[in-house]
Amino acid sequence: MNAPVSSFTPGTLVETSAASVSAAMPCTRLSLRARGDLAPFEAALGLSLGGHIGSRSSSDALEAMRLGPDEWILHSRSGDVADVVAAMSALYDSHPHSLVDVSGREVTLVIKGERAAELLTLGCPRNIDTIQPGAGRRTAFDGVTVVLWRDGETSFRMDVWNSFAPHVYDLLAIGCRELAAESH
Repeated sequence: MNAPVSSFTPGTLVETSAASVSAAMPCTRLSLRARGDLAPFEAALGLSLGGHIGSRSSSDALEAMRLGPDEWILHSRSGDVADVVAAMSALYDSHPHSLVDVSGREVTLVIKGERAAELLTLGCPRNIDTIQPGAGRRTAFDGVTVVLWRDGETSFRMDVWNSFAPHVYDLLAIGCRELAAESH
C-alpha cells in the first residue's frame, strides 16, 4: 500500500455562508482497467461495473465510478483491500486486467453548501448541472485533471492529485469568499 501523502489535514479548510471545502479522510484508491466480459470482475468486487461513463456503484466496502470505456476508479471505505486484490489476482489468467493502488496520488476535497455547484463553475468548464446526484465525471478544474463525484444536490467530492491540491484549494477558498461576499 502507498502511504497517504497530502499537505492537508482532514477537516474543514474553509467555510462561508456560500459553501465549505474540507479535506476528506484518506482512502484506499485502486485504478482498474478491464475489457470484455465484466461479470467476473463484478463478482470479485461485489459491485456493478456496467453503465455509462460517469456512472457509480457501491457495496459495503467499495465505491466505483466508470471513468472511461475500460477504466474505473475504486475507493475503499475500510482501507483494507487485500481481499479485493486477491480476488482480482485470481482472475488474471483468464481475464487480463490492470489493478493498481493509486492511494498516495490524490487527496479528496469535499465541497458542500447552497452554492457548491456554482463554486465549481469558477474553474470547471463542464456544466455542473448535467452531473446528476449519484454520478460523477473526470473533468478539469482550472486546467487540472480532477474526478468529480456528485453526492447530492449541494454535495460534491473532488479527487485531485496531491501536487495540484494546494492550487485547487486556493481557487476554491477564494471562490467561497467571493460568493459569500456577493450575498451580503
